[in-house]
Amino acid sequence: MTLRVDPSPKLMPRMSSWKLALVVACVASLLSGCGASGQPQASDPLEQIPAQGGLRDKIADAQEVTARDFPAPKGRSMKQLARSFGARQDKIALASSVFVAGSSNRLAFGAIDDEGQLVFGKSAVYVADSAGDKARGPYPAPADPLVTEPAFRSKQAATEADPFAAVYAAEVPFKRRGNHVVLTVTESGDDFLAATGAVVVRTPAQDEVPAVGERAPEVKTDTLSSAGGNVTAIDTREPPSDMHERSFDEVVGRRPVALLFATPQLCQSRVCGPVVDVALQLKRNYGDRVEFIHQEVYRDNDPNKGVRDPLRQFNLPTEPWLFVVNRKGEVTARLEGSFGLTSFEQALLTGLR
Repeated sequence: MTLRVDPSPKLMPRMSSWKLALVVACVASLLSGCGASGQPQASDPLEQIPAQGGLRDKIADAQEVTARDFPAPKGRSMKQLARSFGARQDKIALASSVFVAGSSNRLAFGAIDDEGQLVFGKSAVYVADSAGDKARGPYPAPADPLVTEPAFRSKQAATEADPFAAVYAAEVPFKRRGNHVVLTVTESGDDFLAATGAVVVRTPAQDEVPAVGERAPEVKTDTLSSAGGNVTAIDTREPPSDMHERSFDEVVGRRPVALLFATPQLCQSRVCGPVVDVALQLKRNYGDRVEFIHQEVYRDNDPNKGVRDPLRQFNLPTEPWLFVVNRKGEVTARLEGSFGLTSFEQALLTGLR
């Protein structure tokens, strides 16, 4: 897995490089069976994680986090707060990049030590307009499981033996556009692993990606039929998924849709394969009520040829992205970067309301 730590305040390059500033991975989770009401019920999301070595307990603990688990800033500047944690400068490992002023934003990240290993523990995020301004937070960042059941794992999947077991995500409100300083903090034994970095926040007018509440563009997505039956032409997953039966424009406005943009084999991080696996596992539970569509990224699956038309029409600056669209054709949830079973399922439920 290639880990990219981006200290710059710039957003990800648009359409050209398609590199996701990430570093994440994956945990166990499985959703199976139905209750008496016919609604899918989640079983223990940690069943796929071995108990040996304490990893399962660490991730379980990391899922149960509140603001009370971390110190309040108490008027301290971001610089002062970062020093109190012994934060490493410009070592933040973000797994999302699109942030909009005036709303809550999902800020996803991985906690990585100096040896390049992911660290699991209770986590939180602090933000400030600049290093000298007062810090705001803490915003809890629970761990989000990503490893699926074996039946839904591709060759690009995360597994129960994978040391990259979870991604963290906090809901962070940004009040204004421009550069912001971010501090991520994760418990590590009796100490904290903390890192600082910068993000750029856009205004709603600058956000070209379809937002929650907007109508989704009625784009044509690749299907098995449009590919002449050659599924490998429209799916780099090994083996290919079965989420290419219908084009998005055929179903949008008629039934809920989960539209996933990802390239499992060509992604420059290990995120894209696992998120497609997550989609397939959730399709088992929700496929009778939601149309699941997977759209590949590059023309002819060749990064040198640029991105496919559906991604351009959605104005996507990175990948992967998930859009959940209700039966009215309105976007009810969007997720960027790394997201696991918990976040994916919560997004699905918004489209069924």
